Amino acid sequence: MTRQIDFAGQSGQTYRYKALEDLRPLSPGGGNFLYVRGRPSGQPTVLYAGETDSLQRGVLDRWPEAQSSHGATDIYVRLNFSGDVRRTEQADLAEKHAPPMNGDGGGAPTAGPGKKRTTRGA
Repeated sequence: MTRQIDFAGQSGQTYRYKALEDLRPLSPGGGNFLYVRGRPSGQPTVLYAGETDSLQRGVLDRWPEAQSSHGATDIYVRLNFSGDVRRTEQADLAEKHAPPMNGDGGGAPTAGPGKKRTTRGA
C-alpha cells in the first residue's frame, strides 16, 4: 500500500503526495517532489520542495545531499504535467514550509544567468 500525505501551501491549498517506495522507477512525466525528514507522529518536516519536467530524471538529483546534510528520510512525489502549475505549487509549498535546501530557506530557488528556473541540481 502506497503511503500518501497532504501538504498544505501558504495559500491554504493542499497537495496530495505519494511516498516514493524503494526508489522505484518513476514516470518520465513532469511533477513536484518533496524531500522530508519524518517525525514519529505528525507532519514530516519539508527539507526541499522541487519540480522537474521528468520525475524519472530529476527526483534523485539532490537526494544524497538531503540525506547526508539534512537527515532526509523520505521522498514524496506528485505528477504535475504543466510547468506553470508545478512552479506555482513549488513556490506555494516553499513559502509555507521554508525548506532549508531551497535557496534562502524559503521560496523557489532562482537559476543562474541563461538558465530557466528549476530545482534540479540547483
